[in-house]
Amino acid sequence: MPSTGAGQKRLFDTTWQLLRFMRKYWILYVLALPGILFFLVFRYIPLLGSAIAFQHFSIFKGITGSPWAGFDQFRRMFAFTDFLLILKNTLLISAYDLIFAFPVPIILAILLNELRLVMLKRFIQTALYLPHFLSWIVVGGMIIGLLSPSTGLVNELISLFGAEPVYFLGEPAFIRSIIIGSGIWKESGWGMIVYLAAIAGIHPDLYESSQIDGAGCVRQAFSITIPSIMPTIVILFLLHVGNFLDYGFERVYIFLNPLNKGNAEIIDTYMYTAGLVGQQYSYTTAIGLFKSVVGLALLMIGNTLSKKATGSGLY
Repeated sequence: MPSTGAGQKRLFDTTWQLLRFMRKYWILYVLALPGILFFLVFRYIPLLGSAIAFQHFSIFKGITGSPWAGFDQFRRMFAFTDFLLILKNTLLISAYDLIFAFPVPIILAILLNELRLVMLKRFIQTALYLPHFLSWIVVGGMIIGLLSPSTGLVNELISLFGAEPVYFLGEPAFIRSIIIGSGIWKESGWGMIVYLAAIAGIHPDLYESSQIDGAGCVRQAFSITIPSIMPTIVILFLLHVGNFLDYGFERVYIFLNPLNKGNAEIIDTYMYTAGLVGQQYSYTTAIGLFKSVVGLALLMIGNTLSKKATGSGLY
């Protein structure tokens, strides 16, 4: 067995090499420092607050003074009658978003890549990703205005055909489609930019060779473009799966009302109502911890399956 002195020498040599590396590339560490501080302050340190999920937390007693409750908050979560309905809504909306919204940026990027008129291509690209910079409050106001039963453009068109106006936001059958559709309109253009950057890295010789062999645009898309950007698709897909239960508060809450609540309330909106409005901090922290654990499990399963199927993954 190696002596203690030899082990200490290896440790000293490794530390010295690390310090020399950091000194040589110090500018890279300086550039990375804001990102490291962000994750440290807003991601890792708040994890310590997860302890209140196992307490009967009181804001007056604090974390150290509040009594421990074990898994009582988790038992309460699963015993709550409407929690399964809320979980079902979250799973369905996230699944619909994955099925219908995730492929849209890929399709847009492939179609836009086929345009040869540079000015037209730039105009369409700008028009598609511009909605990303609008807040969900603005987008929600626009959608609500368009779908208004009295003054909305959609109902004005319906009235032209002699039909009665429809209160879309009051119909539970329409609310999920409205949420998914508004998300597609707002975010697809931004996701398209990522895939366009990936497509730009494909060597032009591949397309020229396929043209010589008689391949058309459709064959090139399926045989060259999609396989070449598959690592990017896999990474973004896994990130999407990791946030499966974290659909987003604003994009749902802006459309939520008592009439569509049964089909639209998700975990994030329920946590707001029960946690911030109802001041049930331990209970909603337990729900958030449950959501994070499920997301981590889905990410790990998806990454394992991806590595087996495509040979690439997040880690």
